[in-house]
Amino acid sequence: MSQGRRPLVAGNWKMNGLKASAAEFVRIIRGAAGLSRNVDLLVCPPATLVSAFATDAHGSLVAIGGQDCHPEPSGAFTGDVAAEMLADAGATAVIVGHSERRSYHGEDDVQVAAKARAAWRAGLMAIVCVGETKDQRNEGRTLAVVGAQLAGSVPDGASPDKLVIAYEPVWAIGTGLTPTPSDVAEVHGFIRERLAARFGATGQGMRLLYGGSVKPSNAAELMAVANVDGALVGGASLKADDFIGIARAYG
Repeated sequence: MSQGRRPLVAGNWKMNGLKASAAEFVRIIRGAAGLSRNVDLLVCPPATLVSAFATDAHGSLVAIGGQDCHPEPSGAFTGDVAAEMLADAGATAVIVGHSERRSYHGEDDVQVAAKARAAWRAGLMAIVCVGETKDQRNEGRTLAVVGAQLAGSVPDGASPDKLVIAYEPVWAIGTGLTPTPSDVAEVHGFIRERLAARFGATGQGMRLLYGGSVKPSNAAELMAVANVDGALVGGASLKADDFIGIARAYG
């Protein structure tokens, strides 16, 4: 559980959602109204829905984020979305370095760091994702992999209002498999140590999210783990009842 750090439950809709999905998002907004004020909620829809969702969420307890951004503010980059465009559409945060971007689009730590700096340039909070594959875990390399990703993907100048780290073991994303609470505690404790070593007291204030098959039935147990300050939720964030059910882990 977070210690002086305000919990964050963020939903990553990935490549899901059409205009008709606004009805489900409105249900999330309504559900959020009945939650404790001790948790921040963020929904990251596809870029096509950011503007509409930001309008729907205005004045509510739900913030809107993007799922990726280009390092440059503008230019001849067909199909890409700049951080400034997301901010202009009403986003306040953006996910960078998700394992699906790293795997399917070949993004490396240098590119992820550039995107995080772009997010800050546009006034967005960057949610930087790290995590190991099943093979890397089986080889005993989890902490080495996560440590290298942290070192390479997080730019200098990070602060709690500008940076959130999401630990997502790749093998747990969308598989129904989850690490044990002790496994999560080990990795999150390691991330906290690395951030504190690099950023000092500032690193103690940065929020660390767990992601990977989070659902209402396991949220309370996972969110109670030391140095877990919330969740980055995939599939369950597409359904208002599930997403709000996860957020209820914070009362």
